[in-house]
Amino acid sequence: MPAPLSSVLRRLTHTIREFTIAQRTVAIIGVAVLVLGIAALSFWVTRPQLSPLFSGLSGTDANTLVEQLRTDGVQYEITGGGGTIMVPEESVYAERLKAAAAGLPSSSTGGYSLLDKMGVTASEFQQNVTYKRAIEGELANTIEAMKGVKTASVQLAIPKDTVFVSEKTDPTASVFIATDNGVTLNDNQVQAIVHLTSSSIDGMKTSDVSVVDAQGLVLSAAGVDVAGSGSKQASDYEDRVRGSVQAMLDKVVGPGNATVVVAADVSQNSGQRTAETFSTPDGAPALSESAQNDGTGTGSGSGVNGAAGILGPDNIAVPSGTSTTAPTTGTTTGTTGTTGATSITKNNAINKVTEQTTIPAGSITRQTVSVAVNKAIPGINKANLISLVNAAAGIDTTRGDSVAIELVSFNTAGAAAATKALAAADAAASADRTAGLIRTAVTALAIALPIIIALFLISRRFKSRSQEDRELQEMTELAELRAMMSDQTRPIALTATEPPAALTYTQVPLIEPGDTERKRAEIDALAGKDPERTAEILRGLMEDRQPA
Repeated sequence: MPAPLSSVLRRLTHTIREFTIAQRTVAIIGVAVLVLGIAALSFWVTRPQLSPLFSGLSGTDANTLVEQLRTDGVQYEITGGGGTIMVPEESVYAERLKAAAAGLPSSSTGGYSLLDKMGVTASEFQQNVTYKRAIEGELANTIEAMKGVKTASVQLAIPKDTVFVSEKTDPTASVFIATDNGVTLNDNQVQAIVHLTSSSIDGMKTSDVSVVDAQGLVLSAAGVDVAGSGSKQASDYEDRVRGSVQAMLDKVVGPGNATVVVAADVSQNSGQRTAETFSTPDGAPALSESAQNDGTGTGSGSGVNGAAGILGPDNIAVPSGTSTTAPTTGTTTGTTGTTGATSITKNNAINKVTEQTTIPAGSITRQTVSVAVNKAIPGINKANLISLVNAAAGIDTTRGDSVAIELVSFNTAGAAAATKALAAADAAASADRTAGLIRTAVTALAIALPIIIALFLISRRFKSRSQEDRELQEMTELAELRAMMSDQTRPIALTATEPPAALTYTQVPLIEPGDTERKRAEIDALAGKDPERTAEILRGLMEDRQPA
């Protein structure tokens, strides 16, 4: 072992031996916490990242897959109530291929893969049923891919196409959803499932899809539009209108000085209305025209209008000698025989407009808005408030909508109590946050304080030990110097005429061990009695020892 390392280890061992029981306890706790922290960090860093191998497994399939993973020596973790198996990312695809080769999971819905198993001898009924099952499986797999959905099952009712039915029945679908623990599907997710299912089947509308969860709750009922039932639509509409009016009044009269209540009647009836309108185009010629003369006649005459069978208004034949127009000059003579009638038929062009209107459920039939304003607010104009509320709420008087605004005195006791309650809740929340921060800080301090104290004590011990060694060395040198200075030396005579004689030195007597200990004790006593003087002597000796 190198000398510097051996010296450090000896000093560390010596320092630890000089620790008190309390110091050793703190040092051991600090070292233990440090080792545990390093071990936990190493475990977290080296832990493999797990990914789901399969989800929604049955008990039999999960058991078979676990046995396969144990045989392959692959680390796994079972979650989701036993239906999900997690494996390291680098082993996901290899294990999936092995599971597929073994026909796992066997409880899979199949999807379009069912069509690959049909033989050439399958009947038309088998083909139709298999095709329907394939669509159901594909829809179920797609819905299961949504976040929060554990399992899904889709049942389709598709009517058979036939030419012997005058009216075709629309297809319907029912979807069963089982969510993960603690997960509830919101309205947007339910609408997504309904739209996904209805768009996958030809001729299916969103109102033909029903969605039910594992708790037996109807999330979307058949025959109801995807927007929801009438009561839910009315509630949503009331909340939206109330929010708009309340936000406007808060700006006008100030927050807390007005309250708004909206009541809306929503029609739950739906249907279709067909209307046909006929009109005559202006200036259009007749499509066809025909005339027919029935009967015969003989006679003679002269003058204007003297001929038999004179045509009257609208080309209608009149008897001879009779006119429906104003009299004219001239005479008519002769005899008249049997007369007939002439009929003219015209076919005129007519415009025809056919309108088909679909009436959805959820239309607003009537709404009322009630507003109470604090009369303590000065300068309130009731007429202006009514106009503002009418515009903000979209009031339509033709359907019977009404607005009522009253200036009343508000009860401030409840507001004060509510303000105090809110302040108390905020204070409690703030206290909880502060307590949490304090707990975190105390925990961190409890972990870090022993380590800091141990490091400080070790550093201080090393520093004290080094200082003691330096002082002991300096005092030893001081004692040796004093011993050397107390000895006498022989003078050396130098003559100019004679060559220089050889220098002679007086040998310093060796310091016995007993003398060393005695002198060290004297130096220690001097240092303890007068430390300033001792320090000055040491500084002087060190300056004298410096080379000129």
